[in-house]
Amino acid sequence: MESPLALHTLSSFFDGTDLFFIDAFKNSFDTLYLKKNDYLVKEGEVCQYFCFLEKGILQHAINTENEEKTTYLALPNTITTSLKSFLTQSPSQKSIKAIADTTLKTLSYETFQHLLQNNPEFKQFYYSLIEKQICLIDDYRIDLLTLTPEERYQKLLATEPKLLQEIPLHYLASFLGISSRHMSRIRQNIK
Repeated sequence: MESPLALHTLSSFFDGTDLFFIDAFKNSFDTLYLKKNDYLVKEGEVCQYFCFLEKGILQHAINTENEEKTTYLALPNTITTSLKSFLTQSPSQKSIKAIADTTLKTLSYETFQHLLQNNPEFKQFYYSLIEKQICLIDDYRIDLLTLTPEERYQKLLATEPKLLQEIPLHYLASFLGISSRHMSRIRQNIK
């Protein structure tokens, strides 16, 4: 059963419309459970699902020079996928791993395409989602270039305080573009 919060979050993409608006496609989602350290997709595989993360945390990561780097942390009540892989049905350039037991509402590629082509409510939902994600990515990139590591940590503390309690330090450090050692020093100095 979908949580009321999950439905509320999905409906928030429609800027004030009632929950019944989402009824036009909410029953198209299936449920997928991942245990901690299970993969939604591994680098080099095709991502099979467009997902709403109901419970848990997913780490998006790439490997460069034998080092895993976190590019994104998907939290409950967000949409996530390896989008390029999913849309083009080509091998993913990143891995997506559960770093906690996770419950996902998923759409297969076929269902996603059917909804996009035949369901105006879903098409509007997807359009709104992509707009919001582009803005978030833009903000993240600007922060990486203009803020110090301390300022990025303080911004995360202000905007996502739950992250600091739920996500292991090395994932957060990688996401913020700093070393775990530097992250430890920052945390000691900022409380």
